[in-house]
Amino acid sequence: MINRRSISARVTMMNLIVSGAALMLACAGFFAYDQVTFREALVRTLSAQVQIIGSNSVSALLFNDPESAENTLSALRSFRNVASAGILTADQHVFATYTRNPGDEILNLPVLTQGQNEAYWFRNTHLVLMRAITSEGRVVGYVYVRAELSEINVRLRRYALIAAAVLLLSLLLALFVSRAFERGITGRIIGLADMARRVSRERNYSLRMPAAADSTEVGVLVESFNAMLQEVQQRDSALQKAHDELELRVQERTRELLSANRELEAFSYSVSHDLRGPIDALNGFSYVLLQQYGGSLGPGGEEIVGHIRASARRMRELIDVLLNLSRVTTSTMHLEAVDLSAMARSIADELRRNEPLRQVQFSIAQTQPVQGDVRLLRIALENLLRNAWKYTSKHASADIEFGEKQEHGRTVFYVKDNGAGFNPKLAGQLFQPFQRLHNAEDFQGDGIGLATVRRILSRHGGEIWAEGAPEQGATFYFTISAGSSDRPR
Repeated sequence: MINRRSISARVTMMNLIVSGAALMLACAGFFAYDQVTFREALVRTLSAQVQIIGSNSVSALLFNDPESAENTLSALRSFRNVASAGILTADQHVFATYTRNPGDEILNLPVLTQGQNEAYWFRNTHLVLMRAITSEGRVVGYVYVRAELSEINVRLRRYALIAAAVLLLSLLLALFVSRAFERGITGRIIGLADMARRVSRERNYSLRMPAAADSTEVGVLVESFNAMLQEVQQRDSALQKAHDELELRVQERTRELLSANRELEAFSYSVSHDLRGPIDALNGFSYVLLQQYGGSLGPGGEEIVGHIRASARRMRELIDVLLNLSRVTTSTMHLEAVDLSAMARSIADELRRNEPLRQVQFSIAQTQPVQGDVRLLRIALENLLRNAWKYTSKHASADIEFGEKQEHGRTVFYVKDNGAGFNPKLAGQLFQPFQRLHNAEDFQGDGIGLATVRRILSRHGGEIWAEGAPEQGATFYFTISAGSSDRPR
């Protein structure tokens, strides 16, 4: 609640602070003015009294009559703020005194300067006023009055009470006015904030603030907020419509793709069945021909029949390769955590068992697991390692390495060998089906292995590329995007 009402609390606090500060300044100014006027009035009153006392004391001074002077001073008894007074002779000796209370005598009287007729001095607790008494143009004595300033403290306390009461009433009035304005101004701003929070939480852009009846800044803000919601609602509706249309198109394309994959798979099996039959027949009849009529054909005829049988076997191998490539592209993927290092060690052990006499040094680093299809990733990694095994076969000693590295914020795996390598200008042909960069007499193969690897990695959201040079080995780099969806390419 405090957070929701913070603007209201701040506005109220601001009004109270401003009102309180203004009243305090006004009271301070009024008190300062009262102090100045009170002191000026006190000086004028005392000046008039000492002027009268001085006039009435001329005879007493001239005829040396202190009793008469004291009677004159006793007239000050009616002035409650006068604590003491006195008449001095011309040589500053005390002639007559008046005190309201014992101990109110002035011990250190100020002295008028030459040519000064009257002067006053404000102390911490009292005011002293002194005036020269003259007769026929010469000074015959002095009169002084000491007045207490305690009344100032009384007035200060009185004004403080009045100021506190006025301040309290003013703050209550300011609080009442702030509450009244809150309903018209801050209340609407708070309602606007609540509406914005609700729209953000519910994602319901059809909500609106009640229209403002005035044209103030708050009314303009409410109107602009409603206009913004309307614009957002229109765009959200258009976006939802586009999303629905895109969803329908994706579903339609998915159905078409699945249908095409099924048709392709059916076509592949149909081709396999339709082609294998004639090829098997060709291979069988050529075998019968060679067995029953081989002697009649002569050496040249037997060689020709042998070529026919070899071509039939090669044709059958190519059909099997194409079928395997089709299965790799269209088969369903099952994603799970795959340890490529363990898989590479297993393949390396199998290669050693098949050719135990070869001197090949495997270096297999422990890599981080990836998300992928175990069967497909094994086919890809087996093709890469078998290629490295094959193209290092001409070397007396071979090194094959599998590992990973970080490049541009992604993990890159690699298979590296020190074998025959390849011409880097022809690197783009490596991953095309039936493209070979070496003679079949030097290295056997059907030219489909790297194309299969590329399709498998594409389905895993990755890519593959190669670096190499003739007789300096080759390095195949590849990436796998964890948890990628099945995306045939």
